Amino acid sequence: MIFNRPNLVFAHDVFMAAIAILVSIMLRLGANIEFYPKDDLYISVGIFTIVAAVVFRLMNMYKGVWRYASINDLITITKSVSLAVLILIIILFTFTRLEQIPRSLPFILWFVLIFFLGAPRFLYRLVKDGRFDFQVDRNRHLRIPILLAGAGDNAELFIRDVLRSDSNYEVLGIISETRNRVGRDIHNIRVLGTFDEIPDIIDKLSKIGSKPQRLVITVERPDPSVVRKLLTFANDFGMTLARLPSLSEFQESTDESITIRPINVEDLLGRPQKLLDKSSVNRLVSGKRILISGAGGSIGSELVNQLATFSPAHLSLLDNSEYNLFSVDLELSEVSPNLSRSALLADVRDKKRLQSVIKGERPDIVFHAAALKHVPMVEANINEGIATNVIGTRNIADVAVELGVETFIQISTDKAVNPSSIMGVSKRMAEQYCQALNIAQPRASQLNFITVRFGNVLGSTGSVVEIFQNQIQRGGPISVTHPDMTRYFMTINEAVELVLQASALGREVEELGGRILVLDMGEPVKIVDLAKQMVRLAGLKPEKDIKINFTGLRPGEKLFEELLHDSESSIQSAQEGVLVAATRIVDLKEINENLDKMELALEKNNIKELNDIIRHCVPEYKPG
Repeated sequence: MIFNRPNLVFAHDVFMAAIAILVSIMLRLGANIEFYPKDDLYISVGIFTIVAAVVFRLMNMYKGVWRYASINDLITITKSVSLAVLILIIILFTFTRLEQIPRSLPFILWFVLIFFLGAPRFLYRLVKDGRFDFQVDRNRHLRIPILLAGAGDNAELFIRDVLRSDSNYEVLGIISETRNRVGRDIHNIRVLGTFDEIPDIIDKLSKIGSKPQRLVITVERPDPSVVRKLLTFANDFGMTLARLPSLSEFQESTDESITIRPINVEDLLGRPQKLLDKSSVNRLVSGKRILISGAGGSIGSELVNQLATFSPAHLSLLDNSEYNLFSVDLELSEVSPNLSRSALLADVRDKKRLQSVIKGERPDIVFHAAALKHVPMVEANINEGIATNVIGTRNIADVAVELGVETFIQISTDKAVNPSSIMGVSKRMAEQYCQALNIAQPRASQLNFITVRFGNVLGSTGSVVEIFQNQIQRGGPISVTHPDMTRYFMTINEAVELVLQASALGREVEELGGRILVLDMGEPVKIVDLAKQMVRLAGLKPEKDIKINFTGLRPGEKLFEELLHDSESSIQSAQEGVLVAATRIVDLKEINENLDKMELALEKNNIKELNDIIRHCVPEYKPG
């Protein structure tokens, strides 16, 4: 292309060369320039412009990127200008013996042209970045040879950090996502090719004795499919895969230099996150008194952390685990020391204790995250699962109505859809109860019940990721129940952000009261693929270094999860990533009668009667 960026920069530099010699002559002669022979003036300008054009091309001045202009670019400019001026002197001396040329002109021209070529580059960088620095590459004996995947701002920032610090890394080259920067330089580090060309690039580097040991991702939010692709390349060539810290991680770090981070499972399975509409969440939370049940759990503690950033009037942390409650309260005291808060030991199964707590705390909003969630554990302890997930939800929901709470947000799970486990069916009954209670509220009531349903959360306590990590650390094998098993996954951060977004949406849109809001979980992931990727993350090879055993489905488990029941329809809400499910509504009187029977069955430890009530309330329940 004629008008691509390097050609435009070349045209700029040639034009500057012509202007520079005119300005230099004017500076030297001043008012006497009118006596300077016009023919000699035109010839001098023409010759130097041609000479400069040839020299600039030969000196590879167009490999650098203006956005990353540095002392190395200035050195290249100085060499090019020096050569061009020297050639001009030789040509003029050969033809004119410099009779009409002032002896000081070449020196003036040298300074003027360096300024004319260098100033626009650094000014461009200053406008783009708001800063620039001149750093010389002082450290050529770096220890760990690496390749950078990504040719953007983060790559430039890291290279600059390497050049100015006593770094342990030697950057061999840069790999670009696209071709537009291939062949160019950032601080004298060449962009060697695209991601698809990595095998050829590593092969060429290996032949000259410069095989990289690490492949470092510099892209801020890489697509997980790209991360998986790079992980495969890294494993194939005996490299480890790493990444630069995100902007938020770098800002929170106390290190003066940029520290390379290991790739984690979230990088492999996470998705490009939706932007949180902070204004709507702020309207929901700011200045409100908020209670979080299960505050010490994975979701509960992340809720606490995120809610604290929206200036609530008070946070009430409720949990039945002393250690979990102590941990989340301690963390909150360190992160938000000025935030009003209280830590409350209580169990949602104890209604009188809940009444006392909520009456004293006077919350405007309740986030109900307390639950027993591990399928095999709840399957083996049916009474406890029903008492916590069903009766506990009824207790806290009833107290919320009784004491004038404005908004009640229940955290649910995809296991509530076509449930095959006690855990799943207990959460479905909790959904039914909150919906029925919302519909039964008087029209004048301000109380709004919202249920948010989503799938597995990466990194939560006791999750499959945590189990696999422990098994890999022990040297294997990894236990996978079935080769075809799939699950939906979402990072804790994204899940809680969408919970807050859905809650704000449910509060602002009256028609959504009592509805089940379903988070868009993306595509399901095969558990065996997750296991293999985690083995590769550890720098090992699946089946060769770490065996994978298939153990068969456990009681209550399904091959795949669903976010919607067959009879449920869904519509996209006003918020991207949040669906509204239209579910079967149960009469409050009917469900209360059934839950009363459940409590009696729990007191008598009558498992058969419990199962009969469950099947009556949730006909689609089919034990696994």
